[in-house]
Amino acid sequence: MTTINVNTVAPAGSVLTVGDSGDTIVAVDEIKVNTVKDAGGNTLWVSNGSGVLSSVSGFGGALNLLSTQTASGSATISFTSGIDSTYKEYIFKFININAATDTANFTFQASTDGGSSWGVTQTTTFIMAYHEESDGASGLQYQGGLDLAQSTDFQIIYYYMGSGSDECGSGELHLFNPASTTYVKNWYARGNANISGARSDDDQPAGYFNTASAIDGIQFKMSSGNFDGKIKLYGVS
Repeated sequence: MTTINVNTVAPAGSVLTVGDSGDTIVAVDEIKVNTVKDAGGNTLWVSNGSGVLSSVSGFGGALNLLSTQTASGSATISFTSGIDSTYKEYIFKFININAATDTANFTFQASTDGGSSWGVTQTTTFIMAYHEESDGASGLQYQGGLDLAQSTDFQIIYYYMGSGSDECGSGELHLFNPASTTYVKNWYARGNANISGARSDDDQPAGYFNTASAIDGIQFKMSSGNFDGKIKLYGVS
């Protein structure tokens, strides 16, 4: 075996070819690249240089982080970019949503005009499983008072949240094919909240935005008061 010691190997053109067809190339230590392609030139994955991957076609479906917003005494958090025809499914992840006002509801609505207005007609359902810290009560119920029927109101995701410094809700919301101009826009959410009165709630709302217009914005807010927490938006490839 021959050893060649160099600091830089540069291609004569735009491509540096190492080895020949059928060869196995062994990297003893590490290879640092941002874009990895196969022999056919197909992109397997792309890194932003900080460990966040996108275009992860080589491994099937993947979550692609599009944006992160942090609420700090915020009245609303709105996502008005990144929701388009690029992905057929988008996921919002809620991390430690903490209400400033006791018994407030964490809610959301959509926009078809880039956030100029919020109030797309939707029909929804709401199922709740609950268990008190005292073990005094528990159950699984359909909550008819928390659903919507062809309404432009904000839909509840977490009901009756506690405002204590250690009380919060976490979970996710899935929105399907928002750029469609043919179908309604289905969604469902799932998460757990520490509600006022020391109770664990597993809230499971779901529904659809009854519009054939493309949805390009989503807004989150409390039914009363402000909130803290983090919301991440992902596209599913």
